[in-house]
Amino acid sequence: MPASSSTARAINDRRALHLLQEEGPLTAGQLKSLTGLSRPSVADLVERLQHAGLIAVVGESGTERRGPNARVYGIVAERAHLAALDVRTGSVGVGVADLLGRTLAEATLPIAGDVPTEEAVEAAVALLERTAAEAGARTLHTVGIGAPGLIDPATGELRDTSGLPAWHRGLVAVLQERLPAAVLVENETNLAAVAEQRLGAARGHDTFVFLWLGEGVGAAVVLDGRLRRGASGGAGEVGFLPVPGTKGLPSATGCDGGFHSLVGGTAVCELAAAHGLPTGPDAPAVVAAALAAGERAEPFLDALAERLALGAAAVVAVLDPGCLVLGGDMGLAGGKALAARVEARLAELSPLHTEVRAGELGGGAVLDGALLTAREAAQDELFAPQR
Repeated sequence: MPASSSTARAINDRRALHLLQEEGPLTAGQLKSLTGLSRPSVADLVERLQHAGLIAVVGESGTERRGPNARVYGIVAERAHLAALDVRTGSVGVGVADLLGRTLAEATLPIAGDVPTEEAVEAAVALLERTAAEAGARTLHTVGIGAPGLIDPATGELRDTSGLPAWHRGLVAVLQERLPAAVLVENETNLAAVAEQRLGAARGHDTFVFLWLGEGVGAAVVLDGRLRRGASGGAGEVGFLPVPGTKGLPSATGCDGGFHSLVGGTAVCELAAAHGLPTGPDAPAVVAAALAAGERAEPFLDALAERLALGAAAVVAVLDPGCLVLGGDMGLAGGKALAARVEARLAELSPLHTEVRAGELGGGAVLDGALLTAREAAQDELFAPQR
């Protein structure tokens, strides 16, 4: 059955908006060439989108040819402002962007573990408000939040996870209550994977596993272009993987004895110390220093690659993703050198060929992914059929 005229208009409008988003400002003639629509149809959609406040004339093309055909149209970036929060165990980061995804302001606030829940929540909310004001955003259309822990796939809510600060759940609830904006919550590792796929090391891959390496360890699974969360939202909780080389086994209440015990931040620092290397302020600094230390650090780097390959082999055996991205600040610090070591050892443990890449965005991937998610949600609403 052929599409109705209103449906066809909606499809054409969205296509034109996405072209303006991806290609930048375009003339009506360029939109005609890229969409294959007739000149009258392009004129109609331009009028509709201007009336909706989604596009505007941003200049003219050429110096000799003037008039309507020379007008250059672009998306109105200020049509909606977006915000993202990266909620960590001891801090919160905030970013504010426009509809084109341009970051307008960023800020970070440490929050100590002994700060009362209500005080921590108010401090995080105040940080968001100040950052939005600095960006010139009077109101926010959509807010994306990245947090550790499980997200209930049925409700989209952050679940009460043991070991995480109570202010995490309190912050989400307060923002949903106070803001007129849509508030979206997603696991931090999943958001980092989204960012690496769109902006970083996983570009061009519809199927891959993203391994977050920080103080803790987690994974995100992307299969056939879709992020997979699992029945309970727990897909990728690889810190609980039973692996050789630990002193025990993980349990339902803690990942001590699991993969986390081998490659979590504390474990990596202890491994460096055991090899006679400086422990540094954190695991990423330890890995970076080891790569700069030359031959004396080779045994440590080989041991770390061995540990990473053990967990990776279990994931690869089940999913066969073809690509594994070592993300987070540790993955960024290890770079191509550590990725190559892990790939070589993984090839000895698994018959399934898997390319191992170093993440390109580090810890900032969570905020990037939250902004991307907020932007897509806003565009889905704003780019809906114009009437």
